[in-house]
Amino acid sequence: MTEEPASGEICSLHDPKVRAVLDRLHKEAGRQTRGLARMTLSRISDRLGKRKRSVPEEAELLRDLYLCISPKQGTFVYMVARSIRARHIVEFGTSFGISTIYLAAAVRDNGGGLVIGSEFEPRKVASARANIEEAGLSDHVEIREGDAQETLKDPGGVVDLAFLDGAKELYLPIVKMLKPHLRQGAVVLADNIFMFRKALAPYVAHMRDIANGFQSVTLLLADGTEYSIRL
Repeated sequence: MTEEPASGEICSLHDPKVRAVLDRLHKEAGRQTRGLARMTLSRISDRLGKRKRSVPEEAELLRDLYLCISPKQGTFVYMVARSIRARHIVEFGTSFGISTIYLAAAVRDNGGGLVIGSEFEPRKVASARANIEEAGLSDHVEIREGDAQETLKDPGGVVDLAFLDGAKELYLPIVKMLKPHLRQGAVVLADNIFMFRKALAPYVAHMRDIANGFQSVTLLLADGTEYSIRL
């Protein structure tokens, strides 16, 4: 077991092991222009053909792509988790573990806890676990492989923060499933609001309707981050 840092003494984002892994992963993600172009062309083709891919098909298309948050977003996610002293976090869409590392760093600095990650693609699960171990944060992460609508049914306790960055059509079902587990004042962060404006419109509308138990606003961060609080 790793020793927990005393609250307020350090920021794990400056831990050399954490920093080295994040720097490497962000550089690798930045070199994926060609893969992103293929993904975009595939999406355009599906849209023209009015075809909707299944979750396994979507996972296969994205299996080698990072599609990760930026360093600025990562720092923001870390700061939000620290500000609410989050110790139990759920992440939908772990991918290669970049956002997971930012969240786990916050949990460690908050005195300990767990990030429950979810990822459909087995190869990404293996890579994420290796990256998180390399960063020295494995004690604070559990990655569940498979369909998040099944793997996240039981998050194992009261949730302080949820981060959504997986299949866009599942944002709404996932947040509805997690809502009973979200404590009052819990934060839900959802990525890609502008990039997938049409697909995420039902999610945004749901989170903006106070009758559903949330207060929400879209932040002009990267390609849109929905910041919601459980009332």
